[in-house]
Amino acid sequence: MTYNKKFFQGMNYRELQRTNSKNRTQLHQKDKVWLKENLYKNVGWINVINLYQKIEDFLLKYPLAELTLEELFLEADRIGNKYLTSQEIQHFHQNLSREVNEIAEEIDKQFPDTEVEFIDFSKNASKRYWNQAN
Repeated sequence: MTYNKKFFQGMNYRELQRTNSKNRTQLHQKDKVWLKENLYKNVGWINVINLYQKIEDFLLKYPLAELTLEELFLEADRIGNKYLTSQEIQHFHQNLSREVNEIAEEIDKQFPDTEVEFIDFSKNASKRYWNQAN
């Protein structure tokens, strides 16, 4: 009788258990508690696979949680671009550029900058204004 070893992502049962134990230590405490409350266990082939997948989900979201809003938008754009052709991306950028230019023109209409401002950065400038005030 031959026994075929099962593998999941190139790991056998024991390797998967060790990976789960090692990766679990990297989780935030609230996520460890959540796993325990939701009965994720590191025993039994299906349980070990489910635990591995859930731990991976948690670990994947950690870097995103620390990103700024701008970085999140850039990451979302990068992910979205994976599903677009180069022509679709180019078309989007052309439309975006046109919209940005229209907005800039409208801002210029609403807030025209007709006044020229001169700033004197010379060392004597503050003394001159001080003497004029006295």
